[in-house]
Amino acid sequence: MRLYLVISLALLGISSIPNSNFYQKLSQAALELTLNKVTYDPSYVSIKYPNGDVPKNKGVCTDVIIRAYRKLGIDLQKEVHEDMKANFSKYPNLKKWGLKKPDTNIDHRRVPNLEVFFERKGEKLTVSQNPSDYKTGDLVTWMIGDKLPHIGIVTHKKSADGKRNLIVHNVGSGQVLEDCLFCWKIVGHYRYGG
Repeated sequence: MRLYLVISLALLGISSIPNSNFYQKLSQAALELTLNKVTYDPSYVSIKYPNGDVPKNKGVCTDVIIRAYRKLGIDLQKEVHEDMKANFSKYPNLKKWGLKKPDTNIDHRRVPNLEVFFERKGEKLTVSQNPSDYKTGDLVTWMIGDKLPHIGIVTHKKSADGKRNLIVHNVGSGQVLEDCLFCWKIVGHYRYGG
């Protein structure tokens, strides 16, 4: 029955994904970020709160996510901070970084914190090797070389063979659009509509 409903909605041009227009806009916001030249720079930077950002010409993978959501009026710096302040023990800061309280300068710029936040406030989706499971606006996290957490946004653009959605991310070459969904070990799959 569900498959019939999804197919029927698709034939009518209606998506079965709630807020599908939001996720299209998120994809477009991520694509717009690829027009800006950004140098990969993981340095700790003091930034204003709320709506703070590192210098526009610098950033890491999480800054792609933060900037794309900010284009849609969602301040992940504020959202993550408020949830961490109320639920600090649910985040990996104590074990991983030895912090005793939230830090508005960096918490939202750490992949493990975003994974917890998106699972708590959004939807945790299935991790699979099926490219059709990854929809426009989804967030994917990887573990590169078993040590580097990474995150990107699934866009509506397709790979050359049409089988995979392309990803906007920054793993060292700036904010880029690439066919990299299965380049590394996927460890998380989320959807967050604010």
